[in-house]
Amino acid sequence: MHADPPQLAVRDVDIATLAVDAVTNAANDHLWMGSGVAGALKAAGGDEIERDAISKGPIPVGTAVVTSAGRLPARWVIHAAVLGQDLRSDEELVRRTTKEALEIADRLGCATLALPAFGTGTGGLAIADSARWMAEVAVRHEPKTLVSITFAVRGEAARAAFAAVVDEVVAAPPPRREGAGYFDLHED
Repeated sequence: MHADPPQLAVRDVDIATLAVDAVTNAANDHLWMGSGVAGALKAAGGDEIERDAISKGPIPVGTAVVTSAGRLPARWVIHAAVLGQDLRSDEELVRRTTKEALEIADRLGCATLALPAFGTGTGGLAIADSARWMAEVAVRHEPKTLVSITFAVRGEAARAAFAAVVDEVVAAPPPRREGAGYFDLHED
C-alpha cells in the first residue's frame, strides 16, 4: 500500500520566511549563493548557510546537499543543483532535481517542505513549464514522511500560473511512464 501523495499548496511568499521543516534552494552545482532564492535565503539565514553549502560542493547537476538553515525559521536548507556553470536548466533537470529534493526531505524526516520555481530565474524557463514538471513529480511522489509541499513563488502572476497547473495536475495526475525526466517509475 502506498502513502497518499503530499498535499500541494502554492503561495506568493518569500521562501526564507516559511516555518517549514526544510526549504529548498534552486542552486548551481558549485553551491555559491548569489541572487534570487539563494540570495534571499543567505540574506535572511546568514552567510554560514553558503559556507556550509560550498564546503559540500561542487555536486553533479540534478543532485542536492543539505545544510543547516542558520537563522531561518526552517530547520534545513536543501540545495538542489538545477543549474550548472552554464546557468541553464531544462525539463529533465527540473524533474530530477525536484525528485531529489523530495527524497532528501523524506530521508531527513520532514513533514513540510517548501520549493521555489526551479529554473525560472537565471535558468530562463517559463514559469508554467517549471510548475508542470515540478507538480507532476510531486503528485507522483510516494512519501515516507512528507505531508505537505508548498511551492513558494514571487508575484501574483507566478502564483496564479503555478496554482492553475498544480490544480490541473492534482485533479488528473499524469500516468507513470518511462523516459527522460520520469524517475519514479517502479511499483513497490
